[in-house]
Amino acid sequence: MLVLTRKMGEVVTIGDSIRIKVVEMKGNQVRLGIEAPNDMRIYREEIYLKVQRENQIAASWSLADLEKAVTCLGADGKE
Repeated sequence: MLVLTRKMGEVVTIGDSIRIKVVEMKGNQVRLGIEAPNDMRIYREEIYLKVQRENQIAASWSLADLEKAVTCLGADGKE
């Protein structure tokens, strides 16, 4: 892990396309501005972890689970 000290207005650059700027410091909080390509997803860690958990749950479904859900909804595919 790289640990840096930055003052208000100073920037950290990652690669050619990511810039992180200290925009405000208030008490024990720091506000950061992040410039990155539009196709790059940026999450707070707690949101990122929640998305990962939900993806793992969705990926763990089996065909049998899907068939049960279809049966419960009454959409058995027969007309």
